[in-house]
Amino acid sequence: MTVMQPLILIVDDDAELSTMLVELLEREGWSTFTVLTAGDGERAVVARQPDLVLLDAMLPDGNGFDLARRWRVAHPALGLVMLTARGDPMDRVLGLEIGADDYLSKPFEPRELVARVRALLRRAAPHRADYAVLRFAGLSIDILKREVAASGGVLALTSVEFKLLLALAKQPGTPMSREALSEAVQAGGYQPQERTVDVQIARLRRKLRDASPGAEWIDTVRGEGYVFVPRGGGTMVR
Repeated sequence: MTVMQPLILIVDDDAELSTMLVELLEREGWSTFTVLTAGDGERAVVARQPDLVLLDAMLPDGNGFDLARRWRVAHPALGLVMLTARGDPMDRVLGLEIGADDYLSKPFEPRELVARVRALLRRAAPHRADYAVLRFAGLSIDILKREVAASGGVLALTSVEFKLLLALAKQPGTPMSREALSEAVQAGGYQPQERTVDVQIARLRRKLRDASPGAEWIDTVRGEGYVFVPRGGGTMVR
């Protein structure tokens, strides 16, 4: 049986950096290919269907944030890592909110990039291979589509809110600390402050409450963090 290696697309107009990334990633056994423009990136994502994209924010013919936003909607299972010289904290927040899985500023430590790519590929693999949907009474979470439905309607969740809900729902009844939830949102050196997690959880709870009045899916555990409380049990559907 032939084992297919993960395919990684690099979208960056810095040809020298792209060459270095190819050498770095292929030493890990991953297949890679590069493009220099947003237009070529758009075509490559459709034609090659990569598992993960390393995406520069500033491209000669487009904006990487706009690409990330569109790709997250059109290709829900695609891994997205923003790799950019823009290291402002608000840029990090924006990248994560619009759907990026991770955000790494240039210049970066090569070993850190490899570790983050490996962690993202590892997290994505079970989603594709094992199951696609978490179902609870009155709530369903489609992992591949990144879609949450409650009481027959689809919730408008940000990428961060979806990741928080998924992390909690995968361990129903088990409290998760703020640190663990931060790691679920973004693995690696940059971690949101505890207050940021509290704010995101509050928004998520409000959206869930509005979609299914009378149901409280997430409880606060004093001194520990938060816990997902399913109603009527749950199932994982392939």
